[in-house]
Amino acid sequence: FPEGRSERVRRALLFVLFLNALSVALKIGVGARTGALTVLGAALESGLDMLSNAVGIFAISVAARAPDDDHPYGHEKFETLGTLGIVAFLAITCFELLRRSIEELNGVHAAPTTALLDVVLLVLSLGVNAFVVGYERRRGRVLGSDLLLADAAHTASDVLVTALAIASLVLSHLGYLRADALLGMVVALIIAWSGYQILRGSIPILVDARAVDAGRLASIVATIPGVVGVRAARSRRTASGRLFAEVTILVDGSTSVSAAHDFTDEVERAIARELGTAEAIVHVEPA
Repeated sequence: FPEGRSERVRRALLFVLFLNALSVALKIGVGARTGALTVLGAALESGLDMLSNAVGIFAISVAARAPDDDHPYGHEKFETLGTLGIVAFLAITCFELLRRSIEELNGVHAAPTTALLDVVLLVLSLGVNAFVVGYERRRGRVLGSDLLLADAAHTASDVLVTALAIASLVLSHLGYLRADALLGMVVALIIAWSGYQILRGSIPILVDARAVDAGRLASIVATIPGVVGVRAARSRRTASGRLFAEVTILVDGSTSVSAAHDFTDEVERAIARELGTAEAIVHVEPA
């Protein structure tokens, strides 16, 4: 991590944790008053937001550690592992909502009752969630944090879940008694989609998927005078956006060690110049 980045991410998560606690309190109050499935689901969703914030704070503290003998490339993947914890929380929420929705459709749970105060409290909670989404997205982009962006995606589903909870209360009040269960199923599908989106962004980092096309790396290296060819080029990216590149260059067999070292320096500078935050490892072989 760049100096201070981890601390800024941690502070952002602590602030969001406080806001999510406020949202949970509002939803639990409304859920206890109404017994609405969608409201209880929204409370669970916000509660899982809090848990994911706690997981994120732990993950970011580990990810900020300097490289050591056992982790020479640093600990940044622990941040991405934290996003998998968020996905696990989403999966739990999805399963619980589907289960309770089916039970309510089968008459196991009573239809909710509601009052104007309940709707007002949920609207206030909706405003808190919407603010959190915007805040985390802004900070995530500025700090280059996958964890903040993933948590913003999770909370975005919370905004929609809360909106559906409000709709459920209104429809139930108007006499549509199955609205709560049906909208609960919609909420579960939204949560499942959010989990898929997070996985799609996190797994390539965890499995060291190619970050830059090998042909592009080779073309950058080929511009260096004295480099005869490129035998191998590969790359990967970390959660903070740092790029690691590894290339094997071919030089004339009579090249001295000193000259070969100069070639590697040129290649490293060229890659960093073209690709930004890049750390390159260059191997030299005779042509």
